[in-house]
Amino acid sequence: MSRRPEILFPLFADLKQLDGVGPKIAQNFENMEVTRPRDLLFQLPQSIINRQITASVQDVEPPTVATVEVQVGLHHPNAVKGRPYRVTVKDAKTTFQLVFFHARADWLREQLPSGQRRVVSGKVELFDGIAQMVHPDFILRTEKADAIPQNEPVYPLTAGITQKTMFKAAASALERAPDLQEWIAPSVLEKHGWVGWREALGTAHAPKTTRDVASNAPPRERLAYDEMLAHQLTLALARARLRRAKGVETSGDGKLRNQVMAALPYKLTNAQLRSIDEITGDMAAPLRMNRLLQGDVGSGKTVVALLALLAAVESGGQGVMMAPTSILARQHLEALQPLAESAGVVLELLTGRDKGRERSKKLAALEKGDIHILVGTHSVFQKDVEFQNLRLAIVDEQHRFGVRQRMDLGAKGRAVDILVMTATPIPRSLALVSYGDMDVSLLDEKPPGRKPVETVLVSNSRFDEVVNHLKHAVEQGRQAYWVCPLVGESETVEWAAAEERFRTLRFALGEENVGLVHGQLPVAEKDSAMADFVAGNTKVLVATTVIEVGVDVPSASIMVIEQAEKFGLAQLHQLRGRVGRGAEASTCLLMYAHPLTEGAERRLKVIRDTEDGFRISEEDLKLRGAGDLLGVAQSGLPRFRIADLEVQADLMKTAQDDARLLLHEDPKLASDRGAAARVLLYLMEQEKAIRLISVG
Repeated sequence: MSRRPEILFPLFADLKQLDGVGPKIAQNFENMEVTRPRDLLFQLPQSIINRQITASVQDVEPPTVATVEVQVGLHHPNAVKGRPYRVTVKDAKTTFQLVFFHARADWLREQLPSGQRRVVSGKVELFDGIAQMVHPDFILRTEKADAIPQNEPVYPLTAGITQKTMFKAAASALERAPDLQEWIAPSVLEKHGWVGWREALGTAHAPKTTRDVASNAPPRERLAYDEMLAHQLTLALARARLRRAKGVETSGDGKLRNQVMAALPYKLTNAQLRSIDEITGDMAAPLRMNRLLQGDVGSGKTVVALLALLAAVESGGQGVMMAPTSILARQHLEALQPLAESAGVVLELLTGRDKGRERSKKLAALEKGDIHILVGTHSVFQKDVEFQNLRLAIVDEQHRFGVRQRMDLGAKGRAVDILVMTATPIPRSLALVSYGDMDVSLLDEKPPGRKPVETVLVSNSRFDEVVNHLKHAVEQGRQAYWVCPLVGESETVEWAAAEERFRTLRFALGEENVGLVHGQLPVAEKDSAMADFVAGNTKVLVATTVIEVGVDVPSASIMVIEQAEKFGLAQLHQLRGRVGRGAEASTCLLMYAHPLTEGAERRLKVIRDTEDGFRISEEDLKLRGAGDLLGVAQSGLPRFRIADLEVQADLMKTAQDDARLLLHEDPKLASDRGAAARVLLYLMEQEKAIRLISVG
C-alpha cells in the first residue's frame, strides 16, 4: 500500500505542535475544518488592515483602524460595575480616549503609565463627537513599535479563535512548509507568471495591498490551480482506469437505426447527428465508453438515446435506459416503443410496480434475450435483474443518481458502455468538476418547429385574472400546468398546498377539467392523473415539482408557476420546458409575491429574458455559487479551500488538459514531474487516486 511521502509529515502532524495552539484552541479550529498544519496553509487571509503609523487620529476617517504615537494622560477608572475605564491620550494634533471594559486597573496602569509615550493601534470611532479607541489591538513602547505589522492579514475566524491566534498559527504552519518539486507544467507556469508553491504560500499569507487578496492575484491563482490540478488528475486517473477496462466492440450495421430514422416525422439536427456519431464511435472502440450527453430542454436527447440503444441491439446485444421516476420511465416507454416496434425491436418497462408473475415473466424474457431494450427506474439495479448480453446502459437525469449507482449499472454486463444524459445545462466549469472523467457530447440546437415560449411576470394580486384567463383557454380546448409553490423542506405542506389549489381550480374551472399529481399520491393515482392529462380528458394539471423533469405533453401550451420567486433558475427553466412542445404558441406565467428580494427579482428577469439553458446556468452559478448549484447530493463535487469555480472556470479547463496530457505521457507518474504530481495528490488528500495508479 502506498504511503504518504515523508517530506509532507510536518504538514500532517498534530495541530497542537503549532505556536499558540493548545487543546482548547485546537478544538475551536476544528469548527473551521482545520485539523492539521496543512489546513492552515490553505486558509488564506480575506482582507488586510493597514497599520502604518499616522501622525494623528484626525488624519483618518472613522470608523477605521489607525496606529498613532501618543502621550498618556489621566486615567479615569469607573466604580460603577459595567461602566468602562477610560484613559485620555494625546497625539500630534488632538486628544482622544482609550476605552476598556472589564479590564484590571493595575494592569492598565502598568501598560499605560501617565506621562509616558506609547504607540497604540486599533479601531477609531466617534462617540458623542469624541474620538475613541476601544480595546486597542496593540499598546507598545515606542522602541518596540516595529512589532506591529504594517499590513496585517485578516483571516476568516470562528468562535474562540482571534486574529492574533490565527496569525501566529499560520506563521508557524508556514515555517513547516517544505520546498516541493514543481508539479505544474513549465509552459503553464510561464504563461501565468507563477512562482513556486512555497513562495506562493508565503506571499499569499503576507498581502501588501488589497490587490493581493483578490482571487486573481498570481500567488492565489497558482494555489487555486494546485487544487484543480489534483482534482483533475484524480478524475483523469479514474477515467484512465475505466478506459483500461476492456470494452466490447459494439458496432451494428445501421439497419435498425435507418428504419427508425425513416419513420421519424422530422429531420435530426446537426447536433443530434454529431452526438450519435460520437456515441456509436465510442461503442465501436475496444474500450469502455463513459460519456455525458448534455442537452437543453427539448433538444432531442431521447431520440439520440434510442439510436444508441439500437446500435447495441444491431450487434446482438441489449440496452437499458434508467429514469429517475416512474412517470418519466413510462413516458420514455410511450415515446420510444412505437419507434422500436417499427424496426421489430422489443422494448419493455420494468418499475417497482411490477410484481409476482408479471415481473418473473419479464425477467425471464430479459435473461433469454427476448427483450432487447429495457426502460426502468432504479429497480433495474436489483440483484434478480439479469441480462443475456447487456452492452449499453443509459442513465437519464444523472444529477438524481450518484457515481456509485452508475457503476452498479455498469456491472450488470461484461464491460458495459455507459451514457449519462442530463437536461440540466451545467456551466462549463462545473461540468469539468463533476464530469471531468467523462467525454461530453453537446446538443446545442433545438429541433426545427419548437416555438419560443412567451414568459410573463404577474403579481399574485392578479390571481383572479389569471384564473379567468385560464377559464377562457380551457373553453378553447387548451391545456395547462399549474405548479404549486415550494414550501420549505416539507413535502407534507407542499402536498397540502397542492390539494388546496386543486380544490380552488376545480371550483372555478369545473371538476372534470382539473387533475392533480404530487409526490405523496399512490403511484396508480399519479399514473392515472397523468394518463388523463395526456389523453386530453383533463385540461389543467395541478402539480408540485414532480413534473419538473421530462414530462412531455405536446398539447399543453400554458404553464402557471405560483410563487415563482421561491424556485431556482434551473428549476424554473426545466418547468417552463414542459410547454412549447406542440404546434401552438405557448405561455409561461410566473406569479410572484411582493416584495421581491434582489436575488429573486434577478432570477425572474433572467428567465423572462432568455430561453438559453446554458446562459441561464451561468447566471445561476453567479447567483448561487457552485456548491449550491450542484447540491449536496452531487457526489464528486470537491470542497475547494482556495479555488473559486465562479471566477476561475478557465483555470479548470487548463488543469483538465494538463492532467490528461501528463497521464498520457507518463501513465504511472514515474518521471520527475510525475513524482511531484504524486506528492501533490497526497498533499490534497487524494490517496484514492494514488491507489488507482497502483492498481493499474
